[in-house]
Amino acid sequence: MTVTDISREPQKPTIIRLAAYCRVSSKSTDQLHSFAAQIRYYKDYERMNPQYKLVDVYADEGLSGTDMKKRDEQNRLIRDCKLGKIDRVITKSVSRFARNTQELLVALRTLKELGVSIYFEEQGIDSDKMNMEMLVTFPGMAAQQESVNISDHLRRSYQMRMESGEFNCCAPAYGCDLVDGQLVVKEGEAKIIRHIFDLYLQGIGKQNIANILNAEGVPRRYAQEKWYHSTVNYVINNGCVKIGLNQEHPNSKGAPV
Repeated sequence: MTVTDISREPQKPTIIRLAAYCRVSSKSTDQLHSFAAQIRYYKDYERMNPQYKLVDVYADEGLSGTDMKKRDEQNRLIRDCKLGKIDRVITKSVSRFARNTQELLVALRTLKELGVSIYFEEQGIDSDKMNMEMLVTFPGMAAQQESVNISDHLRRSYQMRMESGEFNCCAPAYGCDLVDGQLVVKEGEAKIIRHIFDLYLQGIGKQNIANILNAEGVPRRYAQEKWYHSTVNYVINNGCVKIGLNQEHPNSKGAPV
């Protein structure tokens, strides 16, 4: 009697489509190096874990903000997950993925509904193996508080350095320039500032002042084309501008704010 082996051939392991999310340096000179290093790292990770196929590396600039709306690459990652291109996400840590706890949990629930798992390397948190929401809430809250603390420290540092005379600003206000660490009047823009104060002292409202400036074709900085109520309000309430202009324009003294 002839025996035929009808057992199934061993199936090849399912390939898991992996996406990596990372943050790169916010300094333009370091971005390419930082991004290249991240790509090398995850390419090596793919080689060491043959069950994975690296789909893409998604890299946002390493800003300190907490709003995920500003993270274009993370939003692209979520879109690709919705399109069924990704099975699993890997990222360095909870704080790299998000610093806002509420938005972090929304993103995690979205991934869960899409059947996409996520692994946080630093914390060793794997949504495939544990109740993730409970575990990431605590480091997520800590990361959010860390971001808030950093912002507070920076504000206090700037304030102390300004009070001691060691620091003026990074971007001088309209009407001023920064020369050797000191604010000086920029005459071309100073004329516009005086014009704004003259109109304001005549009782003209801020929006009407903006309309007048737009009608006169008065330029702004940084390729901005229009003046707005908020722009005029900033000029009128900016102490540096008024201090710099008081010496040359007595009408600006005591200008209402």
